[in-house]
Amino acid sequence: MSTLLTPPAVRTLTSNASDHCMIPVVKTPADYRAFRIHNHDTNRLAIIFDPNNAAASLTVCVEIFDPGGATPPNRHQIAVEMFFILEGQGIASCDGKEVCIQAGDSLLVPPTGTHQIINTGAGRLYALCFMVPNEDFVELIQSGVPVELDEEDLRVLQRVRR
Repeated sequence: MSTLLTPPAVRTLTSNASDHCMIPVVKTPADYRAFRIHNHDTNRLAIIFDPNNAAASLTVCVEIFDPGGATPPNRHQIAVEMFFILEGQGIASCDGKEVCIQAGDSLLVPPTGTHQIINTGAGRLYALCFMVPNEDFVELIQSGVPVELDEEDLRVLQRVRR
């Protein structure tokens, strides 16, 4: 008679699942808190996940640029930052190199890369932004001026078609 054995990896995952698995965090655009880092900024950031609710050193947000809006040139010492363009068009620069960006494009910025995004379109530019590790990014955002997401922002974030 043969005995069916559970492979060790499966036993480990099963027996330690509660130690390594977390309950998924689900948020909707109604849960996002948005800020302008400075009152005069032409962009704002809607925080989706941060180290407090993700249990990891990361920040995920949607960066919303008004027409003509831009981030100031900035850099991060150890963090990698990735942008995925959801809607709109613009110019992205990193260490003096420029590229045109539009919906569907991705941009990966390495640590210490001085970068900037400028909205060159007639409408708003929306970019999903990931920063790993957090490097105090969410704390900088939250120290800014709270703002509300408007109807246009919610249309893009909820993918509601006009």
